[in-house]
Amino acid sequence: MKKNLVLSAVAVLIVAAAAGSWWWSAAGARRVAHSGVPASANAAGGAPALVTLAAAQRQNVPVTVQVNGSVVPLNSVDLRPQITNTVREVHVKEGQFVKTGQLLFTLDDRPDQANLAKARAQQQKDEATLADLERQYKRSQDLVAQNFIAKSAVDATLSQLDAQRAAVAADRAAVQSAQVALGYNTLRAPIAGRIGAVNIYPGTLVQSSLSLVTITQLDPIAVSFPVPEGKLQDLLEASRTRTRVEAVVAGRKLPLQGALSFVDNTVDPLIGTVRAKAVFDNADQSLWPGQFVETRVIVRTIADATVLPASALMMLAEGSSVYVVDAGQKAARRKVQSLYTFGTQVVVRGVEPGERVVIEGKQNVRHGGMVRVEAASQSPPPADAAPGPDAGSAARAAPPGAGLVAERERT
Repeated sequence: MKKNLVLSAVAVLIVAAAAGSWWWSAAGARRVAHSGVPASANAAGGAPALVTLAAAQRQNVPVTVQVNGSVVPLNSVDLRPQITNTVREVHVKEGQFVKTGQLLFTLDDRPDQANLAKARAQQQKDEATLADLERQYKRSQDLVAQNFIAKSAVDATLSQLDAQRAAVAADRAAVQSAQVALGYNTLRAPIAGRIGAVNIYPGTLVQSSLSLVTITQLDPIAVSFPVPEGKLQDLLEASRTRTRVEAVVAGRKLPLQGALSFVDNTVDPLIGTVRAKAVFDNADQSLWPGQFVETRVIVRTIADATVLPASALMMLAEGSSVYVVDAGQKAARRKVQSLYTFGTQVVVRGVEPGERVVIEGKQNVRHGGMVRVEAASQSPPPADAAPGPDAGSAARAAPPGAGLVAERERT
């Protein structure tokens, strides 16, 4: 009895499996019929791949080097005294803008005034002695002409006269030296700019090792930035024409405009960069020494370049390639050479302007296969509209349970 029941159960299961297999085969056939794609097409490689295309453009592309740079002054002076002395008066305030030659500090000049007066007095004394010797020499010449004195007396007087002339010349040099020492007591601005912190007050004893103040030129000002050595030749060519350099400053809507003025004579072997410098007008003090800014310099321009979206490139083992789609919606893989990338675009060689390339859906495209272009914008169809060509695809993408319910409703 039990054996008969087991055999009956096995027979029922076999019949159910056969019925299910027949039902799924019939459902598959109906799905293919509804999709509009013949079975021979699916067997040959499936439906055309859904892709997004973009057309290659022709344009002039500037090659831009964008790096971070730092603001550096064109001139900066650390003002120090030439002598050891006491500060008598401070004529400026810290942070003040000064002009060239403006008086900054005055030191106690009384000792130097006295030395200058002493040197001048010595000069006057020696000049008086020189005048007396000149008169003596003239009388000696008259007397030797009348044979009243010997020739040796005239020679002795001439020797004294020459020595006194040398003494007067030394006195004049001493006066000039005293004047120079006296000039060290007034310190003036050697350049125009903005002074830094002032930590010197009247009565402070200063010496040559002490910095009184730092003067920094702010207008014009420079930006120093490193450029990769691969761009060195382009940078040297750009420096001959003083090409434009932009500096992006935080808080400003528009970048500042400057000119490339200097390229260093060596490449740093540690980091592989060469230092360059650009000069900017800085009347409104937008740039400040030591500030970090983003710099952009156009080193050259690629004329009549073929530009594609960078997303169209495929990086393969044999190099870069793209899928090019012809008028018959047939895709062909083509090797290209990437020349320059800027933003989301890339300059390539191997594609002609106007040709269409695949930018989305490349993973489903095969060389020589057909593609179907995705519309730029597609609104959902109304509820009473007839199913479009994608209805079969939607049915195939639906879970099996949904199809089973639909078949049961029809039966």
